[in-house]
Order: sequence, then C-alpha cells, then structure tokens
Amino acid sequence: MGLDTPNKKPHDRLAELLSEDMGGVNALIRERMASKHAPRIPEVTAHLVEAGGKRLRPLLTLASARLCGYEGPFHVHLAATVEFIHTATLLHDDVVDESSQRRGRPTANLLWDNKSSVLVGDYLFARSFQLMVEPGNLRVLNILSNAAATIAEGEVLQLTAAQDLKTTEEIYLQVVRGKTAALFSAATEVGGVIAGVPEEQVQALFTYGDALGIAFQIADDLLDYQGDSSATGKNVGDDFRERKLTLPLIKAVARASDEERAFWVRTIEKGDQRDGDLEHALELLNAHAALEDTRTDALAWAEKAKDAMTELPQSELRDLLIDLADFVVARLY
Repeated sequence: MGLDTPNKKPHDRLAELLSEDMGGVNALIRERMASKHAPRIPEVTAHLVEAGGKRLRPLLTLASARLCGYEGPFHVHLAATVEFIHTATLLHDDVVDESSQRRGRPTANLLWDNKSSVLVGDYLFARSFQLMVEPGNLRVLNILSNAAATIAEGEVLQLTAAQDLKTTEEIYLQVVRGKTAALFSAATEVGGVIAGVPEEQVQALFTYGDALGIAFQIADDLLDYQGDSSATGKNVGDDFRERKLTLPLIKAVARASDEERAFWVRTIEKGDQRDGDLEHALELLNAHAALEDTRTDALAWAEKAKDAMTELPQSELRDLLIDLADFVVARLY
C-alpha cells in the first residue's frame, strides 16, 4: 500500500513517511530509559512505551523539522524528549486519577504501585532535560522546559477547576493548553527552531501545534457525551460521572436557569448523582445547544491549525499535517 492510500489515517501515513527517523527515536528512547542501578525504571517505562499508542507528539517534531529542511541529527533527540515528557505525565496522571487502565492495558500504578509510578515519572522528566540539552540550542531548551512547567501548572489548575461551576471557558482553555496543547505546540515549534527557519514559520508551527492540541481535546471532551464507546474506548458520560467540568458542561451551566443550576450543583459540585441524572444532563446539553456549539469550537480550532500551515513550504509533509487537523475533528461529523 502506498503512502497516498486514502483510507489510511494521517498519523499512520506520517509514521510511514518518517519511519527511519522514528526508528532512531525508538532506539534512543530504549537506550535512555535504561538504568544501571534501578531495574524497576526500565520495567515500568517499557510497560507504557511499548503499549503502542500513536506516538503523535514525536512524529510532530520529526515532521516539523523535516518540513523545514532540517538535515542534522538532533530532531531525533527532541522527538525523544517530547515522548519522555508525555510518558512522564501519563505515569503521574494515572496516579492522580486513580486509573486502572490505559490503552486497554493495566496501568503501571496498578501493576506496581503509586510510588513507583511517581518516581519513574520523575526519572523520565530528568531524562527529558538531559536530552533537550544535547542539541546545544538555548531556545529549544526554553521552549521545552516552559512546556513542562505549563503541563504541571495545567494539571494543578484542573484539580481546582474540574468541579467548580464558576469555571469559565477561559479557564477551561488554560487547562487544555496545559494538559494537551502545550506539548503539541512545543513539539512542532522546536522542529522549526532546530532547522533555523524564519521567525514567521516558527510562529506558524507553534500556532499549528497549539490549535491542533486544543481541537483534539475539545473533540475528545465532546465525544464523551455523544461518541461511540466502541470507537472511543470510553463509556458515554464518563466525564459526567467523574464530575469533570469540560466545555459542553461549562456552556450548559452558563446558560442554565436557577432550577437547572441547582441540578448542576447537586450532580457536579456535590457529587450527588442518581438514576436518570446522565439522561437529564444530556437533555440540558441539547436544550442549550451546548454540544453543537462545542463542535463548532473544535472545528474552528482545526481550521486555525490548517491556516497556520499556509506559512510553510508546500510538500507532502505539509499536506499530511493539514490532513491531521481535519482528522482530529472528523469524528465529530
């Protein structure tokens, strides 16, 4: 099957096009997740790293660097850095969320324990900083270290915002930039920086990654209320049951009558959920067009990502990145 096979997903086609570079990233990840003194580290890391996953973030770094004509070796180091940061945050997230499954397999905290997950996550963060220093580019170091701080900040903000009905769309966006978009935008931006392209192209790559990450997360939050659980791997209404104030709920709460607001206070703020509450929540979301408006927002962010790509040179890689922006919201049609 050729690279232009239309029924292949854009990230699969990206992976094919960048397979040699990705092989280098995987080899570097295996080498750097080793530990002479603590065998628990590679055990835990391998469980997560080898669980599959799309490796979308490192692919974005490789694609951005190649799109900008980079021919040196360090895009591989930066892609591995991005994957280590991502893996570290997953290990920590699963402890915070008390998760027992990720990508259809038991989580590391379930197989080992919370202490191992947190400490191995710390080790991977440390490894990521060692890797990001190696290209010797201070701006790259600045972008990736800022992303790591933004991710942590977003996670802490989510702790306080998730069940607070005063949470606005602006705060939601800040959380999304932390938990998803910050690493997407750092992944694309460093590709342009390492290639030494003009500033407007670096900015375009940042804008693409930021908008792609936001579209991706909004789509995910919308699918929680109207997705096909066999396709999403989540049950419809999981976010409601877990009392997560995502964009559809934020829109519905902002438009609620006093009676409706009392329902949201009981179910989300107080966590007093009863039979039939999810169905009523869905009725309110539909009555206030919260789902439709959330979908419109996701599509608008995907368009912003695509528009940013017009600053970059025309190529197969650029077309694939544009297709990827379409793909993250194609599930919403």
